[in-house]
Amino acid sequence: MRSIWNGSISFGLVTIPVKTYSATDRTSSVSFVRIHEKDGAQIQYRKICELDGKEVSNEEVGKGYQAPGDDTIVPITDDDLSQLPMPTAKTLSILSFVDPAEIDPLQMDKAYYLGPNGAAAAKPYALLREALEDHRKVAVGKVAMRGRESLAMLRAHDGAIVMHTLLWPDQIRPVTGVAPEDVELRENELTLAETLMDSLGELDPAELHDDYRAAVEELVAAKLEGEPVAAAASDTSAQVIDLTAALEKSVRAARGGPEEREESESASVTPIRGRKAAEKGEAQQGTAKRSGAAAKKATGKKTAAATAKKAPAKKTAAAPKAAGGRAKGTSTAKTTAAAGTSGKAATATSRKTASKSTKSTAKKAAAKKTTKRSSA
Repeated sequence: MRSIWNGSISFGLVTIPVKTYSATDRTSSVSFVRIHEKDGAQIQYRKICELDGKEVSNEEVGKGYQAPGDDTIVPITDDDLSQLPMPTAKTLSILSFVDPAEIDPLQMDKAYYLGPNGAAAAKPYALLREALEDHRKVAVGKVAMRGRESLAMLRAHDGAIVMHTLLWPDQIRPVTGVAPEDVELRENELTLAETLMDSLGELDPAELHDDYRAAVEELVAAKLEGEPVAAAASDTSAQVIDLTAALEKSVRAARGGPEEREESESASVTPIRGRKAAEKGEAQQGTAKRSGAAAKKATGKKTAAATAKKAPAKKTAAAPKAAGGRAKGTSTAKTTAAAGTSGKAATATSRKTASKSTKSTAKKAAAKKTTKRSSA
C-alpha cells in the first residue's frame, strides 16, 4: 500500500511521525467512458486554451484563483503556496478530545489509515491508539493535504488509527424546507416501528454486495457473447391499506419465514386518505364471501340430508363385513338368500295342494247331487 501523505501528529509535546494511506477503494464501483455512438470510439478530453484555441500539454497547466462572482483569474504558483503560514502542512495538530457523538456524520468526508513512520514512532503511536480506545474519545485537529486545510478526526479502529477529514461547519447546508411539519404519529405506529427495528437484528458486512455492479457485469458479458439482454422485472408490488398495516406486515416478516419476507418486500404503503375506499372495497369483498359461504352451507345441508337417506342402506350392506369380515358376510348373505328361496318354494307347493283339495271336494259334492237326483 502506497502512502499518499507523510507528516506527524502533534499530541501536546509528543510528536508522532506517521504515513497516510487511503482507507477506501472506489475503483470497484461502476464507471462508464463516453463514446461516439456512431462508431463506438472513445471520446477524448483535451485541454484547449480559450485564448488561442490550441491544445495545452500537462506541463503547461498551472493554478489560478478566481473569486466568486469575478471574472478575474489570479495565477498562483507552488512557490506562492509554500510561503503561506500554514503549520498544518506537515503536522496534524490535535486541538481537543471529544465524545464521538459530538461529531456530526454530515461532516465526515474521506477516510485514511495512519501508520507509524519509523521504529521510533511505534511506541507513541500505540500510546495514542490505546488512549483513544480506553477513554472512548476521538481527537479533533487540523491538517493540510493536497493544497487545502481541513478539520480531521482521529479514532482507534481495528488496532490502527484512522483519520477522517471533516468538512467545515459552514460547508454543511441548512435543512430548512426539507423535513415535513405538523405530522401526527400514533403511539402504536411508533411502537411498531421500534419493534421492527429490534426484529431486523444485526448487520453482517460479509453479506453486503453491490447488486448494480453485478447486473452491469452480466449485461456486458451478455453483449460480448451476443446473447439477448434479459428485461428487468416489472413492478408488481401489492398495496397495503396504511402505514400501520405495512409496519405489522414488516414485523411478521422479520420474525417469520422466507415466504412472509417475500410478501412483505413486495408491499408498498398507500396513503391513509385512501383508507375509506379500501375499507369499502373490503366490505364488498366480505359480503361476497359471506354470500358464497351461505350458499355453500345450504348445499351442504342438502347433501347431508341425501347422505342420511342413503346411510341405512350403506349400513345394512356394511353390517356383514363388520360382523365377521368379507368372507363371513358373503356366506351369511348366501345362506339368507337360499333360505328365502326355500320359503318361496314351500309356499308355492302348499298353495298348489290347497287348490287340488278344493277341486276334489267340489267334484265329490257334484257327484253326490247327481246320485240323489237319479234316485228320485
